[in-house]
Amino acid sequence: MIASLQVVIFFVFYIAIFGLSLWALIDLLRRPATAFPQAGKRTKGFWGAIVGVATAVSFSVIPIPGVPHLPSFLALLAAVGAIVYLVDVKPAVTPYSGGRGRGPRGPSGPSGGW
Repeated sequence: MIASLQVVIFFVFYIAIFGLSLWALIDLLRRPATAFPQAGKRTKGFWGAIVGVATAVSFSVIPIPGVPHLPSFLALLAAVGAIVYLVDVKPAVTPYSGGRGRGPRGPSGPSGGW
């Protein structure tokens, strides 16, 4: 009973890490390459490699019965790569992304809401 509950909990964690990595990859692909140097961050190719590998690894770690998978500890490394992008790089490049995100004046310009 406890062992099967642990398997379910770990499976949910692996799916969550994969979802986090996929979210970071999709966000990165939507950003223009020029936004990264303007924000003082490494290039889009660098972060694309980090987040792309994190997404591939996090998918490969998901335990599917009968299918070989990578060692489980690699999921933590994948999570670190995605989290660093989402909490450090994404907020820095958002203002330089040409209309994506709120920007310094909010969603609808200087006059505010409606």
